[in-house]
Amino acid sequence: MSDYDQQKIQNESVGYPQKPSPLPSSNDPRKYPSSPRRSPAKTLCTFLLILVILAGLVVLILWLVYRPHKPNFSLVGAAIYDLNVTSPPYMSTTMQFTVLARNPNRRVRLDYDQFSAIVYYKGQAITPPVVLPPLFQKTKSTVILSPLIRGASVPVSVEVANGLLIDEVYGVVGLRLVLMGKMRYKAGFVKTKHYEVYVKCDMLVGYKKGFMGQVPLLGSPDCQLDL
Repeated sequence: MSDYDQQKIQNESVGYPQKPSPLPSSNDPRKYPSSPRRSPAKTLCTFLLILVILAGLVVLILWLVYRPHKPNFSLVGAAIYDLNVTSPPYMSTTMQFTVLARNPNRRVRLDYDQFSAIVYYKGQAITPPVVLPPLFQKTKSTVILSPLIRGASVPVSVEVANGLLIDEVYGVVGLRLVLMGKMRYKAGFVKTKHYEVYVKCDMLVGYKKGFMGQVPLLGSPDCQLDL
């Protein structure tokens, strides 16, 4: 064994410290491990998610502030100027109704479009649809609608024709006025989508054949709104 080996064994037995390993230099990549890079697609998805959440919060706040209510409709008058049955059978009709449309909202306006009116008797239309002008209803307001509805030689079933003749004898005729179209809410610069509006007003009127003019409404006419 050489002198060098004997000296090395002696140092180890005595417990001399070994020479430490060299520290990594500043250019050594092991000293500063690189952080994982965020992909652009993931960043974009996060941004879009935050944007959607903020938009939802804005819509929720606006809804809580304005909270739109449905409009109210009520029938207050009816007039019959023509109601005749001819062969084979046909029905000729001229009627006018007075309807109150009320907007109960304090901050929301109502815009009606493509509005029309039609009259039914015993479940069958006895007039063609009559187009009404657009309606822009202010907040907390009531508007009077007075559509004049005409139908010349509208084909009807035999049951409808005979039913009208019998009702005219008794002096009580049951009719249904239907208003239909599109409506949307508007608050400032915010507009909702268009909603389908269907209003049906069932009534009993006092009428006998040959009478023309305002007819009495029997009972309380009921107007129901489907929105």
